Amino acid sequence: MWRRIGTLLVSVPGLSGVVYPPGTSVLITGRGASVDAFVGTDWLPLAWWEFAEGGSEPGQ
Repeated sequence: MWRRIGTLLVSVPGLSGVVYPPGTSVLITGRGASVDAFVGTDWLPLAWWEFAEGGSEPGQ
């Protein structure tokens, strides 16, 4: 599975209920208008406007 690193542009709640602030690094899978993103094992379904490509390795 191809993955890339992204950075949140807005606050986004994960499946766990934790809200991740802008600037959080995420690991992204998928392409198109919506993608799956992860912070550790927490899943964040993202729309194209909620993240930007690039950033530092998640968790750092």
